[in-house]
Formats: sequence, C-alpha cells, structure tokens
Amino acid sequence: MSFKCGIVGLPNVGKSTLFNALTNSNKAQAANFPFCTIDPNIGVVPVPDKRLDNLAKISKSKKIINTSISFVDIAGLVKGASKGEGLGNKFLSHIREVDAIIHMIRCFDSSDIQNVNPNVDPIRDLEIIETEMMLADLESLQKRLEKNNKKNLDEGQLLLLKEALECINNSKDISILKSKFDKKQLNQSGLLSLKSKIFVCNVDEKSVHDGNDYTKNFIDKYGSEKTMIISADIENQINELEINEKKNYMEMIGLKDTGLDQLIQKGYEILELDTFFTSGPEETRAWTIQKNCTAPKAAGEIHTDFEKGFIRAETVSYNDFINNGGWVNSKNNGKMRLEGKDYIVKDGDVLNFRFNT
Repeated sequence: MSFKCGIVGLPNVGKSTLFNALTNSNKAQAANFPFCTIDPNIGVVPVPDKRLDNLAKISKSKKIINTSISFVDIAGLVKGASKGEGLGNKFLSHIREVDAIIHMIRCFDSSDIQNVNPNVDPIRDLEIIETEMMLADLESLQKRLEKNNKKNLDEGQLLLLKEALECINNSKDISILKSKFDKKQLNQSGLLSLKSKIFVCNVDEKSVHDGNDYTKNFIDKYGSEKTMIISADIENQINELEINEKKNYMEMIGLKDTGLDQLIQKGYEILELDTFFTSGPEETRAWTIQKNCTAPKAAGEIHTDFEKGFIRAETVSYNDFINNGGWVNSKNNGKMRLEGKDYIVKDGDVLNFRFNT
C-alpha cells in the first residue's frame, strides 16, 4: 500500500513550495497571488530506508524497490469554502481522497508574500480551515442521513454518522469516534474531520531550529506531537542541490533531516504504519502495511493470490538477517521462523511467503 497525504491551507502559506521540495520537482506553480494552484498536483515519492541497501548487499539483489508516499498539493481554501467560496467545494472534494492531511500554516512575516488575512495568526488560520471542513462534513452528514438515503447504510455506518452529526452539532471533539469505531468504518465515512492530521508550521530560515513566537503559541495550543517546524524555502533550496551539496549545506545550517524524512516519519506514526521486506537475488523490496497486520494480509500486499492461498511465512527479523548474512545462515542458526495465519507482522520483518493457488 502507498499512503497519500494532502497538503492543505490558506492561499500563499507555502504549500506549492513545500510540495515541489518534497517531490523533487517543479510541478506545482508557486506565485505571489491566491489560487495559484487550481487542479491538485500529485507527486509519488520513494520512502528512503537505509535498511533496503543493507539487505540488497547481502542478497546480491539486482534491484531495489522502495515503498512510496504520495503528496497532493491542494489549492488554498478560504473562509466560506464549504459554501463554494474560492471554488471551495471542488477543493474540499480533493481532500476526501487522501489518507492524511498536512495542514500548512504560515508562521512567518513577509512584506513580499501576500497574505489573505491582515496579519499572521496560525491559530486563526487553522481554525478557518478546520471549520470549513467541518461545515462540509455537516452538509454531507445531513444529506446521507435523510430518510431516502438511510437505506443504503449498514447499521455500523448509520451509528457512526449519527454520532458524528451529534458531535458537530454540539461542538464536541469528533476525534473521540476514533476510539469507538474501527479504521475501515472511519475511512468509509469519508468525513474530512476524522482524517489523520499533521501540522506544519512554515517558518523563515532564522526560525527553522527553535521556531518563533508564532510556533510557540501554536504548539502551546495544539501540542508538539503532531506539529512540525519546517522552512519550505530551505527545503526548496536543498531540493535544487546535488547529493553531496545537500549533505554539506544541511551540515552547515545544522539540519539533521530533510522535511521529507520528517514528514514520512510523522506520517507513519499517525497512520500507524509498518514496513516489511522481501529480499532475494532478483530484488529487495519494501512494503507498507498497517500496524498489527496479519501475515496473510501482508502477503496480500504483494498479490491477492498470496493471501488467498497463504500457507505460512518464513520470517527473519531485519537484525537477524543482517547479522547472519542472509536466508541460509539465518535458517541454519535457528533465526528463521515459520509463522502461520495468526502471526502479527513486525516492522522490519523479512518475509518469504509459502502459498498455493
């Protein structure tokens, strides 16, 4: 599976600049006026993982295949988007298609970059976006819960939608539903307010390490667990450099990880994702799965036939695979296990599936 993150925010907060940096491209037009982006730009990016290179060396693999993440640069939303302001309904529909939302928030002053609001206020800006998404959800819920439409809902979906409507109407935290319903039901609901979120505070170069008053106030309110401080301008500068130049530049400014690396790590955390590997002479490959995924479900990521005809999984942890020099020695040294249908795949497992069709 590949997961998809939508970059949303008010106009002129740096969404397209960040998108171009993350995807190592210039797909998204970045300019100093609102609604520069109309149709969403989509970029698919390989997920960096040093473990792949180590596995491939041992297996003498002909090729390496990373798992991937998709970024979607969605046009800027404005107050009234849920009622069609700024082509808002069209843009809101694009957000429904992503797994997680990256809220891009302006946390810098600039007389050169137009601001759609009279001043910089990241808390207000986020509240505008979240209010518009909630209003869009409210309209969707009301339509789906109309008498004629209820018959198309199963009991679980009906209960979820009713409780979501009750939360919105009474200004309750809708995220409490995440503890009451499973992920499949939540995803089927299509509600924007229930999507996983990452808050990216876009700062100027001098604030990239310690933040500024804007980021401090924002983190005081929303916490640091889902909040990141990134300079889209710096990320764009890094994007334009050669590999060695990137490393030297990052060392010079004291930046340990790129914004891409940080976002992937945060995305895996909030979406509760793990990685397993397959490794042999032909290829070494990374696969993304949900945490607590069973072995047959993991096999299904490779091919549906693998899941249907699953017998067992030959399993070696990443560390054991490396320390024992591959499959043969891992087996001879008792580090390879045969796991059945109930086995919960762990992050870093190297798997070889046995199946029949």
